[in-house]
Amino acid sequence: MRVLLSNLAIVAVLATPALALAAQTATGTVKDYNKASMSLTLSDGTVYQLPKGFHDPGLKAGEKVSISFDMSGKNHEAKTVKILR
Repeated sequence: MRVLLSNLAIVAVLATPALALAAQTATGTVKDYNKASMSLTLSDGTVYQLPKGFHDPGLKAGEKVSISFDMSGKNHEAKTVKILR
């Protein structure tokens, strides 16, 4: 029993950093898209920084989107943005 618990503890410790680095996703409605500052604001007030070379799929206020992002400190760094139809 002790061996099983120690093996489970080792697996849990090793898996934790991988989960912390995994991208998160969010869905919401676009409130503002600013090409100059490369930012996207959802109706809940969350601001996502868009990556360099971001290709605008036709974003505009009122569009429902799905965003894949990583956290960098307090910043939400978007990886992908998809318009939901």
